[in-house]
Amino acid sequence: MSTRNTVIITLALIAIALVFSLAIYSHLPSQTASHWDVNDQVNGSMPRFWGAFMMPLIAVAMLGLFLLIPAIDPLKVNIAKFREIFNAFIVVIVVFMLYIHFLTLLWNLGYQNFRMGTAILPAMGLIFIFSGLLMRKAKRNFFIGIRTPWTLSSDNVWDQTHRVGSWLFIASGILAFAGMLVPGPTAFMFVLIPVIASAVFLLIYSYVLYQKETTG
Repeated sequence: MSTRNTVIITLALIAIALVFSLAIYSHLPSQTASHWDVNDQVNGSMPRFWGAFMMPLIAVAMLGLFLLIPAIDPLKVNIAKFREIFNAFIVVIVVFMLYIHFLTLLWNLGYQNFRMGTAILPAMGLIFIFSGLLMRKAKRNFFIGIRTPWTLSSDNVWDQTHRVGSWLFIASGILAFAGMLVPGPTAFMFVLIPVIASAVFLLIYSYVLYQKETTG
């Protein structure tokens, strides 16, 4: 996906979210629910204005940051090698944020016949799966990917770590989808445990690879 198309698509999605927020603004409560615990009970709120517009505004800021990263990374030539899938990942991130935004607005409008935690799981699964696909293409850089001292010090360690990391994150995404079949707060464990386990494993794995490479 080209950078131009990425900007057009993401700005169009954000504009749709803003129009929707404006259309239903007067129907939102003065304090909007903004956070749920693992039992799907509301445990956080914010003023109506921020409930209606904060997520689209954050999405705009995230888009700007993602567009800036390839220009300021000292290894930007490497980012150029996987720029197309990185651009697609930007769209996926914005879609994820706006999906959460729409779920939140629907809840505050009174459409509460769904479990927020369960509804978020497929979106998180998509993020993990796409992250795994991105890892397959990612080349060494300072902003995108599994950035440990050892992956940043060696192209070989970077490539091997991301090859394994790709499969781990795709598996984590599939498990997130599987969590939809599990009732109650246990469902969130299908996201939390695989991601933490993958992160710890990849940290150790990259260190072991680097030690083998440097000590022979």
